[in-house]
Amino acid sequence: MKIENTNSDSVVLKELGGRLARRRLEDDLTQDQLAQEAGVSRATIERLEGGRAVKSTSLIRVLRSLDRLEALDRLIPEPLPSPIERIRMGGRERRRAAGSRRTQRPQDAATWKWGDEGE
Repeated sequence: MKIENTNSDSVVLKELGGRLARRRLEDDLTQDQLAQEAGVSRATIERLEGGRAVKSTSLIRVLRSLDRLEALDRLIPEPLPSPIERIRMGGRERRRAAGSRRTQRPQDAATWKWGDEGE
């Protein structure tokens, strides 16, 4: 299955868990062995492979043990500033976002509420 933005979080977690389980089996590792190599509990491996949420540090440890940590670098490559941006910033690193450039439709602005109006 292809992971796409239209997939729910639970579907993505299940797909990732299945892929990690297949990778573990390709490496001929038991859940106990992988847990020991990664420095996590077997229950963490079971949760991860079962498509349930785990801490990001646990995922990093498992990916490292499966020799797949470099995939994160390809997943979210380091952004490179444009030449004009580098000149404009004068060598400084950008620290803030300008905010969304999308314009809010008037009907959305009129119906938006904080959610605590009834208090």
